[in-house]
Amino acid sequence: MNVQAFLIMFREAFEAILIVGIIITYLNRIGQSKWNKFVWLGVALAMAASLGVAMLFQNVLDGYATMGSKDYLRIGILIVSAGLLTHMILFMSKQNREMRSKLQSKVALILTAGGALNMIVHSFLVTLREGVETVFFFAAISSGDISKSLQSWGALAGLAAAALLGLVVFKGSKRIQLGTFFKVTSVFLIMIAAGLLVQAVGVMQDLNVIGSVYKTPGGQVAAMYDLTWLMPEHPIDEANYIRDTGHHPVFHGQVGVFFKAFLGYSEDPSLEEFVCYWLYYAFVFVLIARQKKVASLAAAQAKEGETDAPSLPGDPGAQPPEQAGEQDDTVRADNSTAV
Repeated sequence: MNVQAFLIMFREAFEAILIVGIIITYLNRIGQSKWNKFVWLGVALAMAASLGVAMLFQNVLDGYATMGSKDYLRIGILIVSAGLLTHMILFMSKQNREMRSKLQSKVALILTAGGALNMIVHSFLVTLREGVETVFFFAAISSGDISKSLQSWGALAGLAAAALLGLVVFKGSKRIQLGTFFKVTSVFLIMIAAGLLVQAVGVMQDLNVIGSVYKTPGGQVAAMYDLTWLMPEHPIDEANYIRDTGHHPVFHGQVGVFFKAFLGYSEDPSLEEFVCYWLYYAFVFVLIARQKKVASLAAAQAKEGETDAPSLPGDPGAQPPEQAGEQDDTVRADNSTAV
């Protein structure tokens, strides 16, 4: 859980820091730093609201546990969390290049309209979204014990790492390749999402909500294979294996815990868990490939449009080829970072 908590908190907190940092940087650059206090007020209110959502959600989970329905709620949380993670990954991969310009346009519109309340609300909403997502994901990875996730070293380390990276991005002398950052963290989050989806399938099979086409002679859900001898997914499974066989597995149960949290590893998956796990990767791969194809076609059409409409020699907006090339390089360099 600590590894999952670290990655989720790191990614979500950094996104919030990145958004707020872009707003503050833009305000300072245009000489409107007097609005900064309203931005920070919105952020503070969003953090308080996120904690309130966590407490409320925890009470709801505890209520379902009292009624004996917590497992069914957990299934829903696992499935929705996997979907939200997937959406977040695809959305950020598409939007990170345009994030700065869009945020600056919104802030400029707020400044034109006027009103401190608008600035507070804007910063509140963009921060609250990340906070609520974090609460929901923590509920999924901790089986409903949100406070345990929030207090774990993984969450605290993730928050500290996000703050440090934010400091480097906005105060450091070197630019960070944010596109690379989002790609790398997205790979890890895809693994977590796949694991959450498989957990949902496993819980549904444990509760007999769904069955299996591959069963034991006794009619129970059968495992595709059993890798307990290689790497049990928990120290308890390791202890049981040693007790039953008198042999030690190749890797300790603590290693299995790490891979279960990181990759969705299962020592004895059912057929449905196995198929669901790999189908999810195929599904995400298809979506990403389609997204890249659409982006490439759009870029090609835009380039073709520029070629079809060349500037006239007397056009005041025309640029010498050398200057145009330099500007293109600048744009590409700016697009490689979000700040």
